[in-house]
Amino acid sequence: MDLSNIKDLKVAMQLAGIKANKGLGQHFLIDAESVDAIIDAAQITSGDTVLEVGPGLGVMTDQLAKTEAQIVAVETDGKLVELLRRRLPANVRVEEADIMKFNVADLPANYKVVANVPYYITSPIIRLLMESKNPPVWSVLLIQKEVAERIASKPGQMSILALSVQYYADVELVFDVPRDRFFPVPNVDSAVIKLVRKPQPAFEADTSKLFRLIKAGFGEKRKQLRNSLSGGLQISTDEVAAIIAAAGLAETTRAQELSLQQWKSLYDAVLAKEYLS
Repeated sequence: MDLSNIKDLKVAMQLAGIKANKGLGQHFLIDAESVDAIIDAAQITSGDTVLEVGPGLGVMTDQLAKTEAQIVAVETDGKLVELLRRRLPANVRVEEADIMKFNVADLPANYKVVANVPYYITSPIIRLLMESKNPPVWSVLLIQKEVAERIASKPGQMSILALSVQYYADVELVFDVPRDRFFPVPNVDSAVIKLVRKPQPAFEADTSKLFRLIKAGFGEKRKQLRNSLSGGLQISTDEVAAIIAAAGLAETTRAQELSLQQWKSLYDAVLAKEYLS
C-alpha cells in the first residue's frame, strides 16, 4: 500500500478507524516527489539519528527508515502511534509525546530534524530546537509558506521570528509545496525550509536581554525605532536618540530594517547605558 497515493491513504485511514484531527493540525503529505526531496535536503546517512516531528501515518517515516538511520518519531496522537508501531521497522522508535515536552537533550549530538510541522505550533517548535542545549545540526521543516518566507527575510522585512531563527542558524528556502499535495487540503500553501545551525550564535549576548530589546523595537512596527524603543524600554526619546547614534544608525531607522549585526551594535549601545540591567 502506497500511503503517498490519496486512494491508498484513504483506505488505510478507513481500515485503521482514523480521521484527520484538525485540532492537532493534521494535514498528511501525499506527494512522493515532495517526500523524496525533503529527505534529500536533509542529507541523511546510515550513521545519523533523525528526529521526525509529527509522523502522522508514516508517509515520510517509511522513506526515512530506508536510509538506515536511527529514526525517533514523536507523535502525539495515540491511534497513530499504535498504527506506526505495528508496521514500522526496527530502526524507527515511535514516541507518544507532545514535542514541546519531549526532551531533545536525550538525543545524540548532531542529530537532524525532519518534520511536517503543524501550522499552529511552528514558532514554538522552531524556538525549542534553536534554543535547546542540544540543538540539531540542521532541520528540514515543511511549514506554512508565508512563515517560511518570514523566517528567511532580509533587512527591510525582518521580524522577531526571523531574527530569533537567524541568530542561531543559516536559513535556506528549499522549495514550495502546493496545498493540493496534502490530505485534507489546507487553506494555505507550504514550503520546505532548511535551518543549518551556526557553529556559534551570530554574536555573544545575554539572549533574554537581546530579545527584550528586539521585542521593544518591534513593539510598534510602523513607528521609528526611536519611538518604539522609548515606549518598550521606558526611557526618553532623547536617550534613545543617543543610543541610536552610538550604534551608528540613522535616526529614522525602523526595527524591520536592521540586520543582525546592526542589532548587535544597538544591543552593545543599550547595554553600555545599563538600560537592560
